[in-house]
Amino acid sequence: MKQIQAKGILSTKNGMNVYRGCTHGCIYCDARSLCYHTPIPFEDIEAKINAPELLEKALISKRKKCMIGTGSMCDPYMPIEKDLQLTRKTLELIDKHNFGVAIQTKSDLILRDIDLLQKINNKTKAVVQITLTTANDNLCKIVEPNVCPTSRRVEILQECKNRGIPTVVWICPILPYINDTIENLQPLLNYCKETNVKGIINFGMGLTLREGNREYFYAQLDKHFPGLKETYIKTYGNSYEIPSKNSPHLFKLFYDFCHQNKIMSNPDQIFSYMNTFEEKNPVVQLELF
Repeated sequence: MKQIQAKGILSTKNGMNVYRGCTHGCIYCDARSLCYHTPIPFEDIEAKINAPELLEKALISKRKKCMIGTGSMCDPYMPIEKDLQLTRKTLELIDKHNFGVAIQTKSDLILRDIDLLQKINNKTKAVVQITLTTANDNLCKIVEPNVCPTSRRVEILQECKNRGIPTVVWICPILPYINDTIENLQPLLNYCKETNVKGIINFGMGLTLREGNREYFYAQLDKHFPGLKETYIKTYGNSYEIPSKNSPHLFKLFYDFCHQNKIMSNPDQIFSYMNTFEEKNPVVQLELF
């Protein structure tokens, strides 16, 4: 792990990543792609140690309140967060300056900050995003080996429901020949209904592979699913998009389920919801005449 001094923290769309790289070890991780210029090896984490100071300056300078997003590239709750607490410090600043937050993770370490997220949500909006890919915890430990299993992530969603914190679930990627079945998808959708999620994001029943993450993914297939790499190469070649042959059936189940249960499924609609700042019980200043 390296501690670095970053030059900036917020993107033009108000997204931030306090860490670069990841130790979760997910076999399909797109963030390993060389085009993102993340650390090599990917597990050699870079921690932006001055992220809180940079964020406070950025928040103070903003003319309008907005939602701050984090976790899109690198999980904000990797094990080193327990000691560095960079994510918590940034959440404290978001709370202090009355901004909103949309945070994405696979880790139950987020429960450490659940009171803080609830506090933010009581004033503005805090949206917790959780990734669910496999209903079977044993399979989950193979494809996402160094992070809490699906059953534990469902507990996070339930805790958010109990506290009135809105949630969004990412059901992706769906890996051909591994978890691309109705028997896998249906329980994941049921979890979403039970925990009252606002929306479910799925960009395709399959995954994407490009230089960097393709090599790692194939190495993990050789390790855990002998012979499957050859099937991928024969079926997809060097394609970027790797669709499941079961896509039509999976998509029908997905969209029918979301429609029947009034769960958002259009990514643009979900992102619009997460990016829309809401102020609850704003302080009204009375003018004296």
